[in-house]
Amino acid sequence: MTKAIELRPVEPGDREFLLRVYASTRAEELAAVPWDDAQKDAFLRSQFDAQDAWWREHYAGASFDVVLVDGEAAGRLYVHRGPSEIRIVDIALLPEHRGSGVGTSLLRDLLAEADASGKSVTIHVERMNLALRLYERLGFAVAEDKGVYLFLERPPRST
Repeated sequence: MTKAIELRPVEPGDREFLLRVYASTRAEELAAVPWDDAQKDAFLRSQFDAQDAWWREHYAGASFDVVLVDGEAAGRLYVHRGPSEIRIVDIALLPEHRGSGVGTSLLRDLLAEADASGKSVTIHVERMNLALRLYERLGFAVAEDKGVYLFLERPPRST
């Protein structure tokens, strides 16, 4: 059965959901930290707020969207569209939606948009990110090695 994947702009009431998405991306990392749940929660909230403020300051005009799968909030997709590139600021899905084709579908839509407008698509990815193989399969290549992070780029293709 095909899943209906949609985007809608982030709303103020989405904060707790977006925090949950963010926390899911840090779960493995925080499992190794000897903090209690309250300490982990305080850390996650602080990091989430700092990251969100930084992105909104540095990517003014970006699309900050909630990913909906069959009408249910499943993740986030933040995209900045510049004159020569489409920058994926962040893409993250809740664990139950990872590996289900949702991310691939979102990325293919962005690649098609980029190709139609003659733009490259770029993203910063942690070197150990499991989605790195997906990006490579979709034609992304390392444009710059920044140590822990890789800056990936997929040049435009003629349509």
